[in-house]
Amino acid sequence: MLCFSENLVRLVMDKIPSGSVNLRSHILDSGYIMSDTLTLDVFGRRVEVNGEHATVRFSGVVPPTAGLWLGVEWDNPERGKHDGSHEGTVYFKCRHATGGSFIRPNKVNFGVDFLTAVKNRYVLEDGPEEDRKEQIIIGNKLVETVGFDSIIKQQSQLSKLQEVSLRNCAVNGAGGKGGIAETCPNIRKLDLSRNLLSSWDEVILIADQLKHLDVLNLSENKLQFPSGAPSLTGTFSAMKVLVLNRTGITWAKVLQCVPGWPALEELYLESNNIFISERPTDVLQMLKLLDLSGNQLIDENQLFLIAYLPRLEQLILSNTGISSIHFPDAGIGCKTSMFPSLQYLVVNDNQISQWSFINELDKLQSLHSLSCLRNPLTEVNKDAQTVRQLIIARIGQLKTLNKCEIPVEERRGAELDYRKAFGNEWKKAGGHQDPDKNRPNEEFLAAHPRFQLLCLKFGAPEDGELKTQQPFMLKNQLLKLKIKCPNQLDQKVIEKQLPGVQKLTYHQPPSKQ
Repeated sequence: MLCFSENLVRLVMDKIPSGSVNLRSHILDSGYIMSDTLTLDVFGRRVEVNGEHATVRFSGVVPPTAGLWLGVEWDNPERGKHDGSHEGTVYFKCRHATGGSFIRPNKVNFGVDFLTAVKNRYVLEDGPEEDRKEQIIIGNKLVETVGFDSIIKQQSQLSKLQEVSLRNCAVNGAGGKGGIAETCPNIRKLDLSRNLLSSWDEVILIADQLKHLDVLNLSENKLQFPSGAPSLTGTFSAMKVLVLNRTGITWAKVLQCVPGWPALEELYLESNNIFISERPTDVLQMLKLLDLSGNQLIDENQLFLIAYLPRLEQLILSNTGISSIHFPDAGIGCKTSMFPSLQYLVVNDNQISQWSFINELDKLQSLHSLSCLRNPLTEVNKDAQTVRQLIIARIGQLKTLNKCEIPVEERRGAELDYRKAFGNEWKKAGGHQDPDKNRPNEEFLAAHPRFQLLCLKFGAPEDGELKTQQPFMLKNQLLKLKIKCPNQLDQKVIEKQLPGVQKLTYHQPPSKQ
């Protein structure tokens, strides 16, 4: 007698025509599949309605209308009509005044389990010409199937999957116990973003069956995380990349869960309103990349709490509103002990308006790459190329700026120009070509901490290099050109003002015969 897994029998059931009542009843009677039941407790469930996602906050009657209603809070508050109240009665509460609606249950999609979503996306149906009848024994009964060979073929297809994307497939949970491990155990990269998962417990039930899982994307699932520290089951022991963008997770919940992510190297926490309230202790020791973009509550004091993660190489702080940074443990010309391994920093779309921010970045001992776009410092009345040169000159070890490599020649030119541009200010502050008399004041050194180093590298700027520059206007950039024809001594000298780059064409006048 042959024995088959519950998941395999489910695949058989899917192949049985809906009219084959007797065959279906035989399989159900065998005890391998229990009939579906509709749970009455829908509170907190994630649902989808016409492409919009929401959370069920209420289930019941709403007088004076008859019948059952679901009260939902929309992810998009503009989609709703009220705050959970109707005719003076509060049925549920919403974060926004227009975040709620009442909807009939038959209009709501509660989603599908993991395996159903996988099968819908990845199983290729065979044509009718490949179907043939076979007999199999389920329990103690002989049943006749159609296309059983194609079911085996589907099982083989799914077992080979290593990268699976189920984004926006309405996945609500793991489904039957052990089914995932039996059907598609080799998944390594899994995208479950924008689904109907409502709790971290459901995530664990899925991941616990995927022993090779090392990349997991859960973005845009409004997850309820455990109130206490979850048990260390080894579920995520191999996971290296975890994406939790827009999931509602807090920093406290991150620290509760991270002991279960011992091998984690990349953590993405974009747009969660995160406030870093506590220093990680004995966790995140393997972390190389941390993305905190879109968390508007973050400031420099919070960054200091994560400054000693030993392997952190990449830190993404785009659109956090950060405007200042200061490393108090390092003076002018010294390196900070904070962020010892940080090589790549992204601070795009922030409120950086002072050069002191850039100066502080020179204190990072390992920083090689910087992205600093769309900040007041770089956008307001600034020539992009000039700003680039100033940043290069102020951060000595930088090799890449805004994803563009810095050649040796560009660095040399930027540092020489910087030395000339601020040479007069240096002299007024007490700078001097004679090393014994070179004592610029603290104010200048704080504003230009690398200037003295550049003087040692290229020599102190000479007086001839420090001519007062005219304002950058076209009339100040024109060259005076005197034109005289040697063959026509009686002709006056012609004076012209031309741009620095100009193509001239000379027409020889006809000679007098």
